[in-house]
Amino acid sequence: MTERAPHLHLLRGSRDFFPALIRALDGARMEVRLETYIFDFHAESLSVAQALESAAWRGVCVYLIVDGVGTPSVPVEWLERWKSAGVHLAVFDPVGPGAIWYPSRWRRLHRKLCVIDQEIGFCGGINILDDHYNPQTRECLTEARLDFAVQISGPCVNPLLKEMQSTWQRLEWAQKLKGTKIIESIKRLKNKNELMLNLQKIREAFRPQPFSRRRQSALCKLVVRDNLLHRNSIANSYLKAFERAGKEIFIASAFFLPQDRMLKSLIQAAKRGVCVTLLLQGRYEFVLPYRAARQIYGKLLEAGVQIVEYQLTYLHAKVACVDSAWSTVGSSNLDPLSLLLAREANLVIKDKTFNAKLKEQLKTAILNGGVRVDPEVYRCRGFGDRILDRVSFWLMKLAILVSGQHYTCEPL
Repeated sequence: MTERAPHLHLLRGSRDFFPALIRALDGARMEVRLETYIFDFHAESLSVAQALESAAWRGVCVYLIVDGVGTPSVPVEWLERWKSAGVHLAVFDPVGPGAIWYPSRWRRLHRKLCVIDQEIGFCGGINILDDHYNPQTRECLTEARLDFAVQISGPCVNPLLKEMQSTWQRLEWAQKLKGTKIIESIKRLKNKNELMLNLQKIREAFRPQPFSRRRQSALCKLVVRDNLLHRNSIANSYLKAFERAGKEIFIASAFFLPQDRMLKSLIQAAKRGVCVTLLLQGRYEFVLPYRAARQIYGKLLEAGVQIVEYQLTYLHAKVACVDSAWSTVGSSNLDPLSLLLAREANLVIKDKTFNAKLKEQLKTAILNGGVRVDPEVYRCRGFGDRILDRVSFWLMKLAILVSGQHYTCEPL
């Protein structure tokens, strides 16, 4: 039997993502699984909350996971509405606003995934947050955030489903063992067969998931990062693509402070004639990562890497294109939090049509809101800017060390 080819549809921002997601939710018959870092309850985000509620009332099994820092609280009204409808809600590591003082709690669930009826999937960087709403200032933005997701169907959906099922199972086990010693939990199991069955379920939950391949012109696979079996998976997928690049590397990353090996790979690519373009934040919500990123511009610019700062609105994208076929869209930034600590999910896609569409979107963004960093202007920036950049960089390094991680990234 011939394997059904995956269908890939690029979505830009919540203006594309929400309608596509809601259509799929409204058509759900059996099951909905949704993971998101932020689930906001303002403006158009409410339409997603309502679609989940409606699906549950129709008898669809709805499983929703939100992160305890990205979504520190759910309004009481929606807790009650979802509970009445039968929505199953889980919060990943609910630590509250004080989490910043506990480096061991910086390992967040940052992925944005959804699978509906085991047939339709979504993966990307878009939270359940209206692109025109700023949760920091509680104001409306005149221009929508720049962000992307992918809607998929076909064989690529299965790895997403298995990953989300495993995550839900892990949270269930964590809840059962919360406040209880593991030995005491095991003693309460009825018999040896039940013990073996549960141990088998745990092994299945943590087993690496196989990639899904297409027999025709495209290859689509899910690449996840966690703190057990896939610690360097996303970073390695980028590195392999950079090393094979022959003509062009195009990256858009909201936060950019990659390891030395990734920086060196980009520099080497530029020196061998590959056109390397970085689309980074120009208008920022958090000054520390923005300034830290500017500290490493130096040798990138010297090697011929083109750096463009997006100033029209906030850049939240985490995407890349290499040459004419390789692309990735997901939740992982190229920074320490994503590459060292957070649970992330990216789709790696080899398809010329998809690559061309994504590249066109990035070029349009540069044309409409990008400002190229001039190497001479950067070299001659003021003393105050230099100090802020360097201090921010070393503060980021210190934060990494405090978290107990080793992350080699030196000022260039």
